Amino acid sequence: MNDTTLIVIRHGETAWNRERRMQGTTDTPLSDVGRAQARALGQRLADRGFAALYSSDLSRARDTARVIAEHAKRDLVTDPRLKERRFGIFEGLTAAEITSRYPEEHARFASRDPEYEVPGGESARGFTRRCLGCIAEIAERHRGAEVVVVTHGLVLDSLYRAAHGLDHGAPRPVPLINASLNLFAYGGGAWRLECWGDVTHLAPDEVTVYRGTASA
Repeated sequence: MNDTTLIVIRHGETAWNRERRMQGTTDTPLSDVGRAQARALGQRLADRGFAALYSSDLSRARDTARVIAEHAKRDLVTDPRLKERRFGIFEGLTAAEITSRYPEEHARFASRDPEYEVPGGESARGFTRRCLGCIAEIAERHRGAEVVVVTHGLVLDSLYRAAHGLDHGAPRPVPLINASLNLFAYGGGAWRLECWGDVTHLAPDEVTVYRGTASA
């Protein structure tokens, strides 16, 4: 069997993560905690011996990945298809602000219709096709090896759903955790989850958890 192992990492914490603001493709920087998380990741993966390192081109993921690259002495390849789902008019707002300012659009979004696009955003189905298609390409490119991918919460959500046959409307039973290690195997067009939410490299006060089902 020539399955590829993918260590998929959610970027370090940002201020908007802490404030529970919808980030999407808004290019928010790492917080102080996020930078500490990135350093811990770099130390954890320094001697891992993975074959390649990929990242979203948004700075919160790219800057997390750069620290890993420095520790592991690997080149970093960015790909815009690994960025978070685009949420248009919702970006920068908390859940309460979205409900107040855009009640009709929020109701459509909350219905979890996989084809619905928030104005200025993209549908869940289109997003899943984009990000999973990219990661499958990476897995095929490095067949049988181990690869690190630094990306975003809903990319991890999409991978989890693909591995468990969980559709977009179903609740996700596990949280999204900043700077966590999540291991997936890919082969024969199928995903298999091997480890979720490993944060043993983080101090207790560095763990940032999101337990919702839509965004982080």
